[in-house]
Amino acid sequence: MNESEVVTRMSFVGKSRMLGRWWCTSKSLAGLSRLAHAQVFGLGNKTYEHYNEVGIYVDRRLEELGAHRVYTLGLGDDDANIEDDFITWKDKFWPAVCEFFGIESTGEEEMIRQYKLLEPCDVPMDRIYSGEIARLHSFKNQRPPYDSKNPYLAPMKVNRELHKGGDRSCLHVEFNIEGSKMRYDAGDHLAMFPVNNTDLVNRLGELSGMDLDQIFSLINTDTDSSKKHPFPCPTSYRTALTHYLEITAIPRTHVLKELAEYCSDEADKEKLRLMSSTSVEGKALYSTWVAGASRNIVHILEDLPSCKPPLDHLCELLPRLQPRYYSISSSPKLHPNTVHITAVVVQYKTSSGRTNDGVATSWLSKMRPVEGEDSPVVPIYIRKSQFRLPVRSQIPIIMIGPGTGFAPFRGFIQERHLARQEDKQLGDTILYFGCRHKDQDFLYREELEEYTSSGLIKMHSAFSRDQEQKIYVTHLLEQNADELWNVIGLNNGHVYICGDARSMALDVRNIVLKVIKEKGQMSEAEAAQYLKKMESQKRYSADVWS
Repeated sequence: MNESEVVTRMSFVGKSRMLGRWWCTSKSLAGLSRLAHAQVFGLGNKTYEHYNEVGIYVDRRLEELGAHRVYTLGLGDDDANIEDDFITWKDKFWPAVCEFFGIESTGEEEMIRQYKLLEPCDVPMDRIYSGEIARLHSFKNQRPPYDSKNPYLAPMKVNRELHKGGDRSCLHVEFNIEGSKMRYDAGDHLAMFPVNNTDLVNRLGELSGMDLDQIFSLINTDTDSSKKHPFPCPTSYRTALTHYLEITAIPRTHVLKELAEYCSDEADKEKLRLMSSTSVEGKALYSTWVAGASRNIVHILEDLPSCKPPLDHLCELLPRLQPRYYSISSSPKLHPNTVHITAVVVQYKTSSGRTNDGVATSWLSKMRPVEGEDSPVVPIYIRKSQFRLPVRSQIPIIMIGPGTGFAPFRGFIQERHLARQEDKQLGDTILYFGCRHKDQDFLYREELEEYTSSGLIKMHSAFSRDQEQKIYVTHLLEQNADELWNVIGLNNGHVYICGDARSMALDVRNIVLKVIKEKGQMSEAEAAQYLKKMESQKRYSADVWS
């Protein structure tokens, strides 16, 4: 293949928006007329405002620079099924590439493993990973700086229940970071590496018939690859399933396709093959039987008993266990030696009759510090954020955070409380808080009522299920249009949103646009531009999830 027949593959995530724009505006890229590009597939989420912005931009910019498009731009939506989006695109992409380059495709796919198994591993015990993220023995010999590759084992100081009734649970957790040299600001995130449920890990051992304490390694068959192992190796199967692999996630369709090869029952095999296909029937079955029923790998192997994949292949197929992120609910100005989080314990019934637990919060809920005993420890690090209070305390702010969306605002309010104690001038500090029932899940109720009675904050509360007609924070925000415009239009104040991206954050944005248009007497285009300017000035900030 000569220089004019280069095909490049690029994927950008939202985090890389500025990098993608810089790369595509670099003068060194001028004159790409000899580059054939058929390869841009964007990774995005439709609940966010800038859906696939970088993928769209890169595709357009490559064309402007002279590259020739072999196949159309692909867009993946992680709010739906991003893997299905990619596979559907890929099935049409490869024939187009083969036609462009004059390559004959056999149309057949083979199951080729990326890693080879080394088992048993005859290595000294002190060379075996036991849950460390990267550096061997990093949990025994802790040394800063602490980050995603080197988390700090933080002792848990406090773990208390915030709900006062109902069948749900929300935890206030405090970690001791004294002496760690870790620093945080109000608005940052705490990342936590959880471990999987012991019962699920043992069940996988039973289903596979494997000794979970067997030491093994998976070694990349591509000797030139920089990634030698899918996770730290050598290790035991028990450690891999406990610390390194997402065993509770809903398996992607490519995993089902591989599992089908290990079914001795033809019906089980055909079911998995169908769900891994891009047919309408297959997508529908996957949507109901796997995604809709929240079946994880354990459930699938239980419900398809003839499927007996080797445990080492499962370890290759399952994704890496990722850290969980929580908005920090404290200020270092008041709590320099501890960092606080506020987390709802995830637990729900599925249509298959099972009860699924959240990996991290169910693990946290079982940890209770006991006076006089060693504190339980959790691997954590700080992820910096752009979610920040204005530097000048006299600038008014509006915070919109129902449920645990209130978490970062607890830190903000603590900082404003401290500023008032230091006799600094304060702008209006307005909070919109919401929950289901005032007497059950009103988080930090005593704190907030004290701040309100002292005049530090003005609070608008929506208790959605305490009356027949549900009331949400967005209803209250819409009712207080004059107050909103007074803050953002007349006093250059800031608006902060934290919580659900799918509905709440979008509704808030639409209300703000409506108020700007009506109170500011602007056209829709002018109102949109006004809000864009607020965002660029960091006067409109959102910390949301879907």
